[in-house]
Amino acid sequence: MPLHIVHHPAYDAQFDPAHRFPMSKYSLLMREIDALGLAHRGFIHAPALASRTLLSKAHDRLYVDQVCDLRVPETIEKEIGFQVDEKVSRRARYASMGSLMAGQLALEHGIACNTAGGSHHARRAHGAGFCTFNDVAVAACALLDQGRVERVLIVDLDVHQGDGTADIFRGEPRVFTFSMHAERNYPSRKIPSSLDIGLPDGMGDRAYLDQLNAVLPRLIEAGRPDLVFYNAGVDPHMDDRLGRMKMTDQGLEWRERTVIDFFRSRHIPLCGVIGGGYSYDAAAVAKRHVTLFRVGAEFSDG
Repeated sequence: MPLHIVHHPAYDAQFDPAHRFPMSKYSLLMREIDALGLAHRGFIHAPALASRTLLSKAHDRLYVDQVCDLRVPETIEKEIGFQVDEKVSRRARYASMGSLMAGQLALEHGIACNTAGGSHHARRAHGAGFCTFNDVAVAACALLDQGRVERVLIVDLDVHQGDGTADIFRGEPRVFTFSMHAERNYPSRKIPSSLDIGLPDGMGDRAYLDQLNAVLPRLIEAGRPDLVFYNAGVDPHMDDRLGRMKMTDQGLEWRERTVIDFFRSRHIPLCGVIGGGYSYDAAAVAKRHVTLFRVGAEFSDG
């Protein structure tokens, strides 16, 4: 059945191709989705611009206003890794609303994915690590406030630890945060999630998937979720510029099948976001990201 997909052209803030962050991957990902026949009419959804009120559910209002008014202090911009100009500000706002929309669609249809999202280094008071707003945190806070869900599980398999998500939900019993990441990679100072698994550099497919299969039942028991947000970062790939792991294309596909099948077979709605993936070859990164959507479509009820 077709997969519900959220996308907006503004996800691509049109960086110089030489920039360390491969911004064009968002446009290229949508091209891959279309080429695979996954872009079905009525199943592609465009988000609106997230309001300041919505963003303030997860972030301090001062920081929200700084981003929206294009006056982010230079010290924070350096921590983020790029200037927060109009295109970056709009991109972060659309992506946050996109993850909320994808979460709502997942609750209605069982599974849905955003072609952006997973900006898990953005903390309550500021952005960091190529992340301006923490879209998953914004979406989770909104759905909890709306009473659409009572408990949320965030499964973060990006190669970098989800420190911003951990910061935002520290002390929030309704949200269980799980991060499985390369222990020696960014960020150097990690904020404890509800559960963290730090992996050694150079881990390949089999060892990675063994760790994942062992922990998934613990997440159900501890999180008891009404909705799962899944950060499917592809930066554990062996060719990723920042990952330092050894997963193959096939390993990433097995990972997506493992996660999606685990939760969908238990009738728990799942919202996928794409997370990190880094290379000067943005088209190669987009091809890795499209695996989430191809596999997700196999588990969709339409």
